[in-house]
Amino acid sequence: MDRVELFLFEVAEKAINYQRIDKETALRILNIPDEYVALATYLAQKVKNHFHPSNKVEFCSIINAKSGACSEDCKFCAQSKLYKTPINIYNLVPKDEIVEGAYRGVEFGANRYCVVLSGKSATKEEVEKICDAIEEIKKENLPINVCVSAGTLDEESLEKLKEAGVKRVNHNLEASENFFPKIVSTHSWKDRYETIKRIKSVGLSTCCGGIFGMGETNEDRVDLALTYRELEVDSIPLNFLMPIEGTPLQNAPGVTPLEALKIIAMFRFTNPKAELRLCGGREQNLRDFHGMAVLMTNAMMVGGYLTRAGRDIKKDYQLLEDLKLERLVSAE
Repeated sequence: MDRVELFLFEVAEKAINYQRIDKETALRILNIPDEYVALATYLAQKVKNHFHPSNKVEFCSIINAKSGACSEDCKFCAQSKLYKTPINIYNLVPKDEIVEGAYRGVEFGANRYCVVLSGKSATKEEVEKICDAIEEIKKENLPINVCVSAGTLDEESLEKLKEAGVKRVNHNLEASENFFPKIVSTHSWKDRYETIKRIKSVGLSTCCGGIFGMGETNEDRVDLALTYRELEVDSIPLNFLMPIEGTPLQNAPGVTPLEALKIIAMFRFTNPKAELRLCGGREQNLRDFHGMAVLMTNAMMVGGYLTRAGRDIKKDYQLLEDLKLERLVSAE
């Protein structure tokens, strides 16, 4: 066994024992030679199977319940009112559309359904309307878990969502504290970090992810992974930039498939108990390596993203069949 192989086996053993992996080690994972990616994938899969059901993959879906006209200047996002992008702009959709989205998620086979709003923070009125829709979904007894992503929410709003039946709230840091100011200037990384702590403090599950390929360094990627380990978030959506015409990042570098696999493996080793989700950009960035990524992760977002179409759902079902995996179905 050579030095790189020995290193990867030692990292996997640490992860299985839930020992913290330091920054230097995590950086080394991202810098392994490409010929070791298959071994890193195998070992990351072993870690995943130790903490999670080995033969289950969860499908999750979202609804873009309020689109565009956002005051924030996130350089990756088509929904900022500061950029001219080819998207639809509308206020919070009616309750029946949110409920209909839950039915659509069930049709796709999703176990989770997230109601997503554009903007820095949902208003009190919007929170009330979301709560009404969630209560209706609960009354319909749909076999799907409802999550919400509505920006920087205060404790009162979080408590209301919890009372309505929400178990998990999404709030992405998107990038490391160091890189964040390069992509957003209208709010701070600390604002988002404190919101995640607030979500945890009211007893809600946390779903917090990042976007890769925006020009960040490997050190930035590691810092984000270690922040999520420190916060002990429950779920980490891994997004790979889909450059959108009209945004400042329309010509951003993106990531190669092997680079993406190293990022996923690093997140698995550093956050072994967290659910890792393959989300935006998985099709374009993973390409023929999709199956390897699925082996290290817990979930896939299906049915499209906020402003972009997703992968054909038939391909995802075929992938599960080829890997002899089953869809996770659970009721919280």
